[in-house]
Amino acid sequence: MTQSISKEAIRAAYDHRMAVRVYNDEDISRDDMDFILDTAWLSPSSVGLEGWRFVVLDRRHIEQLRDSLKPISWGAGPQLDTASHFVLLLAEKNARYDSQVIKESLVRRGISEEDIPARLGLYKDFQERDQKIADNPRALWDWTAKQTYIAMGNMMTTAAMIGIDTCPIEGFDYDKVNAVLSEAQIIDPEKEGIASMVSFGYRLKDPKHPRSRKPRQEVITWLD
Repeated sequence: MTQSISKEAIRAAYDHRMAVRVYNDEDISRDDMDFILDTAWLSPSSVGLEGWRFVVLDRRHIEQLRDSLKPISWGAGPQLDTASHFVLLLAEKNARYDSQVIKESLVRRGISEEDIPARLGLYKDFQERDQKIADNPRALWDWTAKQTYIAMGNMMTTAAMIGIDTCPIEGFDYDKVNAVLSEAQIIDPEKEGIASMVSFGYRLKDPKHPRSRKPRQEVITWLD
């Protein structure tokens, strides 16, 4: 692959990226949003499961859901009023090692029928022995939900690289948001639940407070 993006350009995008809560009225093009979403679709996941779904809301859909979501989404108020798009990151609830979704993921990845039992045995050990989540529905959902953050990071980085601002959002009542999405027939609550949201748009102005980080040497450790 030809290296066509400089390190300086990547660093500049990261330096510019901040959690933007108030956007201007410019719409993101469908082409740009599809490009961003492709990087979520192509993201890696544990055991290749892809136990996720990404639901895209444009301004029309945001307006339809705003009155229901704002009272139960304290971290998303200004974004719901101004963002061009929202992406809802949903996580699979039933990803036990012997579930249909696990078996389907193996078939999708080209694992032969004769090799599937051995692979399921490996996943059984992984979930029962290593992670101790196999018989805990909430822990299984947590496992798939945390994988969605890989896709979230990739979307946010891609957006920053093409000049689009974002804000990751966890500040909401998960049960109530799931109920709203179920009522709107966006999710099947027996199969999936919301893990997080991300808003997209173009910043109205730079955030009031400058971004700060811990000293680099406290965060990154090279072993001698």
